[in-house]
Amino acid sequence: MTDQLIDPLDTVNPLDTVNSLNTANPVDSVNSTSSETSPSGHPIVRTEEGVITEGSKVKWDRKAILWALPQPVLVLGSMLLAAAILVNEWGGEYYRVWTLVVAVSSTPLLLIAERIWAKKKSWLLKPDEMLEDVFWMASGGLLWAPLISDLYRTPVSDGFQALRDMSPLQIEFQPTTVVGLIGAALCIRFVSSFVYYWLHRIQHESLFFWRMHATHHHLTKMSAIRGNRTHPFEYLALGLGTPVALALMGASDEVFIVSAAFGMWNGKFNHANLPMVSMPVWDWFFATAQQHHCHHALERRQADSNYGCDIIFWDRLFGTYCGDAEVGSLGAGKGVRLSIKDQLMLALYSDERLKNL
Repeated sequence: MTDQLIDPLDTVNPLDTVNSLNTANPVDSVNSTSSETSPSGHPIVRTEEGVITEGSKVKWDRKAILWALPQPVLVLGSMLLAAAILVNEWGGEYYRVWTLVVAVSSTPLLLIAERIWAKKKSWLLKPDEMLEDVFWMASGGLLWAPLISDLYRTPVSDGFQALRDMSPLQIEFQPTTVVGLIGAALCIRFVSSFVYYWLHRIQHESLFFWRMHATHHHLTKMSAIRGNRTHPFEYLALGLGTPVALALMGASDEVFIVSAAFGMWNGKFNHANLPMVSMPVWDWFFATAQQHHCHHALERRQADSNYGCDIIFWDRLFGTYCGDAEVGSLGAGKGVRLSIKDQLMLALYSDERLKNL
């Protein structure tokens, strides 16, 4: 990926860099990231395979072009299909359930794709890891599914309806056409992602708020099934942002469903163990797998960037964008896998214990 040969002896030992960063308070280490650069001035990334590469370089060959297409095509395709089902009521009285199928089908399809075209074999999940992630996915699904279907109710779904009914804003996003539903969903995503961006950034810059987010960053492997690893406390900080924005702006159930299709497919792609490449122009506005893999890197320069998990526009605007094509080790702290107990208790641990995991 690099145009020049870089001598490893002329650079900083990566273990020294990692060790110095792992024990740092997130507040103290804001903007204090790895400073390794190549002779041409580009950041250096050391991959798991030991390859030293200029992280910002993307070699545009036939393979790269092909891997830039699936994410935008399937994300927009899922929104189009969900909107068409809603407008035409395909599936009879159960048409909303079919939109839920469209949204959740992203996980099994991408998991199959990972087994065929894995970006890194070392990231392929073992059975016990898969079971652990099923737990996280089920806990999130049981909370959010009632917002899309009427199979059962939760306080979250009831609160969404109540907030929308008493919204002080004189706005109603209730289109009845396919194009209108997609446009309204994307519009509200951009608005809600502005709030999400700053809340997410604060979590990385404040140790107090980091403890709620740390569970999601203690991932040592990427996979489509891992995007739901979210601490219950974090749902209050980040997860409710989009539903609240949708409710306050008077979004109909149909707009929420189309928005959910976008969020599910794009979120699963962003965590997938696939050799995805960011599509130019698309990646100026929408977050991609290549960008989000950087966000999960152990290296702080990469991890403290790309805060937009759906919309990347705000990162580009506020200077926290990272376009590296390569990542090394993943995770946080010491970069090791944590037990479910530790993952759940991270938000309650002392500062010192939190920093030493």
